[in-house]
Amino acid sequence: MSATPDENLGTTSVREGYAFDEAALADWMRVNVPGYADPLTVEQFKGGQSNPTYKLVTPTKAYVLRRKPPGRLLKGAHAVEREAKVLIALEKAGFPVAHVHGLCVDESVIGTWFYVMDMVEGRIFWDATVPGVSKTERAAIFDAMNASIAQLHLVDYEAVGLGDYGRPGNYFERQIRRWSQQYLEDADAGRDPNMDRLIEWLPGNIPADDDDTSIIHGDFRIDNMIFHPTEPKVLAVLDWELSTLGHPGADFAYNAMMYRMPPHIVAGLGDADIANLGICSEEDYVAAYCARTGRASLPGYEFYLAFNFFRLAAIFHGIKGRVNRGTASSAQARERVRALPELMALAWRQAQKADKSK
Repeated sequence: MSATPDENLGTTSVREGYAFDEAALADWMRVNVPGYADPLTVEQFKGGQSNPTYKLVTPTKAYVLRRKPPGRLLKGAHAVEREAKVLIALEKAGFPVAHVHGLCVDESVIGTWFYVMDMVEGRIFWDATVPGVSKTERAAIFDAMNASIAQLHLVDYEAVGLGDYGRPGNYFERQIRRWSQQYLEDADAGRDPNMDRLIEWLPGNIPADDDDTSIIHGDFRIDNMIFHPTEPKVLAVLDWELSTLGHPGADFAYNAMMYRMPPHIVAGLGDADIANLGICSEEDYVAAYCARTGRASLPGYEFYLAFNFFRLAAIFHGIKGRVNRGTASSAQARERVRALPELMALAWRQAQKADKSK
């Protein structure tokens, strides 16, 4: 969470249906947060649709609270305890994350489980071309992002207590099955021939390294990182809701997918003159990751990209189903639906490219 003004990170008064007992929270903070000082002011971030996110302002510093949403929840959904667990473990490993002060599983405090972490001040770049900085700094920012995801994948998940954070091995097989099933079962969103082809193609083309396992972020993008206010340095990686144990190549390719992603779909470099911007080539970005993680190459890279385009298309397809059912109506949801046909076509073209690269 950043002080950078942006509609996604701006705060409002706590919205209707999301209020809680602020006095009870202050009591909890006094016991669990060293240096906490009254009075406490609570604001709500405009983002955090899945797990409501709040800014806690005190006279000395600001904190961030993430909670399960109020109301009845699906079993295993909105697992803020998983987010807190991975943040605590990664901080101990020296990885840049916000410091977690505590996890509360006593629903009598504010009505749901929650955790409180430091609010990290810095820069968030919503545009992958990183406007407003020099070419030299832009190159250094991309290198810092590359170094951060390599650092994450080198963390010994057993040694930091995350051996039970997910199921090691067969990552692609399990993920393809999951997202295919979601796509096929969502009749309200309809079918698409490109997705149908992908569902047939992907299982038979999984690389032989499917058992490779590391901690993965699941949504590692430049706009999920806080950079130092004046230096090309990563202060914190945000949004660990999709993190698990999985395939590092898949996680890295999701990040590198920005090179082939049109910016109107999600933050991407697809239409950018990267050489003029000072951004390294995709080939060099992959090579830097390989060098940092001790790999000679990523032979499955083109497949990893096809999988990630498919996964993102499946997520957008799910949004379309919710829009058609009337359970999602935001402007962003409608934008996702408009982009879906193009994204599905991109995913199939990437699968064809992966076929040719064998």
